[in-house]
Amino acid sequence: MNILKEADKIINERAEEKERAYGPFEDSMTKAASIASELCNKHITTEDFYKCMIALKMSRMAYNLKEDTLLDCVAYVGALNNYKND
Repeated sequence: MNILKEADKIINERAEEKERAYGPFEDSMTKAASIASELCNKHITTEDFYKCMIALKMSRMAYNLKEDTLLDCVAYVGALNNYKND
């Protein structure tokens, strides 16, 4: 399957399924940003945290270019776009 279509399914079509298991994705990112802010002793926004997750996925590509890493990266980019558009 096309990686962009698969990422779209993860971010936009499976949201209800994921929310039942982990809570709303955007809320999780906001909470994670808050926890990271406490750990780093500086303010990290939700947008910053999305970008950090994208950076983490991209950094892994230096060692191994796995399809699931690419998929996660594209999915985080899509999620960031949704966040910015809401």
